[in-house]
Amino acid sequence: MSGTLHPLLEEALKAHGGHDRWRKFRGIASTILTGGKLWELKGAPLIPVPRRATSEFLRQWTRVTPFGEPDWTMTWTPEHVEITAGDGSIVAERNNGREAFDRSFNGQWDPLNLAYFNGYAMWTYHATPFVFGEPGYEARDVTPIETEGERLRGVAVRFPESVHSHTREQRFYFGVDGLLRRHDYTVDVWADTPAAHFISDYVDVDGLKYPTRRSVYALRPDGTLDRDFNAVTIELSDYALF
Repeated sequence: MSGTLHPLLEEALKAHGGHDRWRKFRGIASTILTGGKLWELKGAPLIPVPRRATSEFLRQWTRVTPFGEPDWTMTWTPEHVEITAGDGSIVAERNNGREAFDRSFNGQWDPLNLAYFNGYAMWTYHATPFVFGEPGYEARDVTPIETEGERLRGVAVRFPESVHSHTREQRFYFGVDGLLRRHDYTVDVWADTPAAHFISDYVDVDGLKYPTRRSVYALRPDGTLDRDFNAVTIELSDYALF
């Protein structure tokens, strides 16, 4: 673990199974079932079928299959995103995918926009909070919040400039048990929309704790949840470290 870790993050990483143990693995795969209102809004509706999402930890790389057609796969890195068919042929590809979004609230996404967003989002969810033990992540205290009657302690984490995620600085809130309960951020590629992301129903995966439910709501300008806009839901299962 690099340098001096923020005390809350040190506690949290230990509660999730430990940075040292996480470091023994190259990455993780999970089966995801995704829903929510975001996809229809962006003109990129998702068929509710199980998909396999695989991410490396120390390299930003994510693969999701199926994607679009039953035999298609998407592969994402910050520099390049592509969709390939079952025979290995390239269906579509793009360099510098972050620059290709219509960033307005109602702007439409093409399949490569969707692939880029899916790629960095799943990498973020597969890698955090463990990756905060790596060099380049900076943390500071934020005011605790109350969520569903539970007081959550929080930190604002500033990601390295080279790491592609929702935005540079994101907030992470932990329960009394040290497990991540809530993750707040703005979405750069979606009109800087503020979101509150709830994480729950943890399972043990070879000694590491991972959630099986994620639910993201848009936030109103006053910071309250817009319960009418459940932007994204993810059910996760069949985790496998490698």
